[in-house]
Amino acid sequence: MAAKKKKKKYRGFWIFVKVQFVLSLLVLGGLGYYVLGGYASEVSSIRKEADSLVRNSTEETFRRYRTSVVYAADGSVISRLNDQGASYYLKRDEIPQPVIDAVVCMEDQRFYQHRGVDFRALVRAAKSLLENRKITQGGSTITMQLARNVFLTQEKTWQRKVEEIFIAQNLEKKYTKDQILEFYLNNIYYGNGYYGIGAAGRGYFDSEVGDLDLSQIAFLCAIPNNPTVYDPVTHMDHAIERRDRILGKMRDDGKITQMAYAAAVAENITLKRPEAMEKNNYVETYAYYCATRALMEQAGFVFQYQFATEGEREAYEQAYSESYSECQKQLYTEGYQIYTSFDLQLQEELQAAVDDTLSAFTEKNDEGVYDLQGAAVCIDNDSGYVRAMVGGREQDFDGYTLNRAYQSYRQPGSAIKPLTVYTPSFERNYTPESIVVDEPVEDGPKNANGTYLGNVTVRTAVEKSINTIAWKLYEELTPQAGLSYLENMHFSRLDAADYVPATALGGFTNGVSPLEMAAGYAALANDGMYREPTCIMRITDDTGAEVYLAAQEGQEVYRQNAARMMTDVLKGVFINGTGRGLGLSDMPCAGKTGTTNDHKDGWLAGYTRYYTTSVWVGYDMPKEMDSLMGNTYPGKIWQTFMEQAHEGLEWLDFLPYTQIPDASSGGTDAEDAATDEGSAQEETPAENGDTPQENVPDTMDTPQGSTADAPASSQENGQGISDTPDATQEQPSDAPQQNTTGTSQENASDVSQENAAQSSGENASDTPQETAPGAP
Repeated sequence: MAAKKKKKKYRGFWIFVKVQFVLSLLVLGGLGYYVLGGYASEVSSIRKEADSLVRNSTEETFRRYRTSVVYAADGSVISRLNDQGASYYLKRDEIPQPVIDAVVCMEDQRFYQHRGVDFRALVRAAKSLLENRKITQGGSTITMQLARNVFLTQEKTWQRKVEEIFIAQNLEKKYTKDQILEFYLNNIYYGNGYYGIGAAGRGYFDSEVGDLDLSQIAFLCAIPNNPTVYDPVTHMDHAIERRDRILGKMRDDGKITQMAYAAAVAENITLKRPEAMEKNNYVETYAYYCATRALMEQAGFVFQYQFATEGEREAYEQAYSESYSECQKQLYTEGYQIYTSFDLQLQEELQAAVDDTLSAFTEKNDEGVYDLQGAAVCIDNDSGYVRAMVGGREQDFDGYTLNRAYQSYRQPGSAIKPLTVYTPSFERNYTPESIVVDEPVEDGPKNANGTYLGNVTVRTAVEKSINTIAWKLYEELTPQAGLSYLENMHFSRLDAADYVPATALGGFTNGVSPLEMAAGYAALANDGMYREPTCIMRITDDTGAEVYLAAQEGQEVYRQNAARMMTDVLKGVFINGTGRGLGLSDMPCAGKTGTTNDHKDGWLAGYTRYYTTSVWVGYDMPKEMDSLMGNTYPGKIWQTFMEQAHEGLEWLDFLPYTQIPDASSGGTDAEDAATDEGSAQEETPAENGDTPQENVPDTMDTPQGSTADAPASSQENGQGISDTPDATQEQPSDAPQQNTTGTSQENASDVSQENAAQSSGENASDTPQETAPGAP
């Protein structure tokens, strides 16, 4: 009830703000200049500037497009923005009449009557807002939109709105209505880098606008209202819905017949994007995304990751979408020089590791995309920059390619434990040699055969990924404390339902992305200092002046000694634990595997002193795959890439942690901890060899209500748990015949094979979790 009252109050506040905004437009119009009193001087100055802008404008002012260039770390060109989505300028007589009719009907019905500002439309917008409690129609004319797009920014201040009005009035004095329509249709943004109706026709249908039919024209005219919401590539249904509204308006205004309307709305829209425009690879998509966010940051946008109410989230996402769209426009038109951290050699090696490891799986979906997918991210631990990113398997595909490395969110399984359970516990006086007890846990995970190891060290619990111990430590820590570390590292899909014990084992409502996991593990590698992952180092304008410079300042998330303890323990995962046999031949490494219930997701996140790399493998639409575990395909990808990435680099071990008194009852002395493998000792290459596997506990049952197919609301008792069946079992029949680097199957305790009780419903994570490039 309290939440509803808060949400109602929140909405009421914004309705008030919107009403005030619309009313301010009325005041600023017409006689506004004379009633502003003390602001008259400032308004006069704004008017002079508007007069100057329009007076000095020519037709070339509305044709200006500058190409932005994206560079790799070595200075080579990755891509040129506008080479692919360039503007194809059309004169008024080259623009089909249905385009004019659609735009005027939907955007500015009184275009041919007003002189730049339509005060009737402003009144209608205010009336609609009051009646419907939301803005259902705008008050800006086509001329005002042209003024804003060409001469101004999207900032929402009264000064900018006043200048927009003055510019619009001056444009109407200097140019004809046909010229204004020509300028407008060649300057508005149609998404995906396409400015102008000509570029949109070529980009979405590989056709001249004059060759498009009525349905296709209305479809294109639907996009500019909000290029993110109506993006045909990511939100086709939204674009179709607005197309139909436009066609209905054209019919109602007598521009088309009922028969033409019926035929147009019945037409199925199929995009046909030119091959030359489809070569945006994973490097480019992430570079564009990061560059856009860099411009947002430079413009003062404040990014937010946690929200108190759903209303707060919705308001933020709306503001984000508007800012992202505006900054993306700048990216495609302002001639920026964008310098990234991408190492193209590492990029090639990471892509090859993913492609080669999964090459035996050739099945594709109806769209021609490989069913089994992988994603990986490599971060430079010294700088915090992303050096390589793979968002999926490489293939020739005519259509949008999802970059799973930062746009998909999946259950992490046991790979999350170091971030939410063990490193936080090390901050609370546990040590690698603290004694913990593997025993039955009430309402928690159970060992399938009913046997438990009893007293073990924390080190052993991590190496063998014992779920009962992770669960108990997490309850002692509290989920609120454990997830606070993810909050501080900007994990963006945390949900209120996640603050339960199940997340100790990776049971999240929405999941995490490979990029987030890489950034989290990089914080461990960097002595607990988190740096926001990005590939943008700096941006300059077309004159060479600096527009943006990445600071990459670190924020302490974990205490240094706790992070070093965690690293020391994670070294053992590659020696004695679930990652045995996946270590590097000539470089100390640390990491953790993860496998979710029913083997739907496999992870390996690990690092050296040089690089941190996280790898995910699974299906876009999650489904069971017996041979998928953290130490099979993800482990193979990780090891293959990291071996190549470290060729020729100096051998470097991790820094030792400081011994502290043991907080556990019955724990060992600090002196004992110092003698354990890898705790402050230099690791030799031989230590990463395929040493004999210790006896491991049997497969564990997840607690009641924790099935992988349980709804998010049932998470209190666990879901989405991790890593694998007994090492002696045979390779499942669905596995391709290939070498998996001689690793044993992952530790039995790290995956749930069956559930103590069945729950109805479907796991929230069992639908693909992804976002459009403009999403937060």
